[in-house]
Amino acid sequence: MQVHELTTEQDALRITNFYLSSASFDDQRHTPGELEHYRNAPLLSLTQRNHRHWFIENEAGEIIAVTSCKENEHQSGGFLWDYLAVHREYRRHGFAKILFQALETFARGAEGRYLLTYTCDLPEYQPIQKMFRANGFELIGTYPNYYYEGEARLAFYKPLSK
Repeated sequence: MQVHELTTEQDALRITNFYLSSASFDDQRHTPGELEHYRNAPLLSLTQRNHRHWFIENEAGEIIAVTSCKENEHQSGGFLWDYLAVHREYRRHGFAKILFQALETFARGAEGRYLLTYTCDLPEYQPIQKMFRANGFELIGTYPNYYYEGEARLAFYKPLSK
């Protein structure tokens, strides 16, 4: 299956619909900020410097996996790996790794110095934490009660510089 970079408003809306579907994330208790992100970020990325989304479709042309990144607000070569979602029926087939490779290739090509990402500390997020570590990320911090009471944010970092 081929990785597509988001280039059209129509595909931005398809990504938004995928993010908001019940098949994308195991934890469906989205924060208000996450919902705003899912609704707006794909379309905004079409107009923002160094903000990208990539997606994979199945044979029927349905989006089954999405990821995104953007350069930090200082535009200093740091990139934030934002959301990664793989349709629950297509997990454990390597799509997350394929999308991450596209993202990392882009960040390196944009002379990125590092990737920063985050996730929740709840048990349903252990697979993504494992993926972060397997791809060279180090846990660098914890923000207690970040998402909701009792749900911490875990921050992960990967240097890209030689």
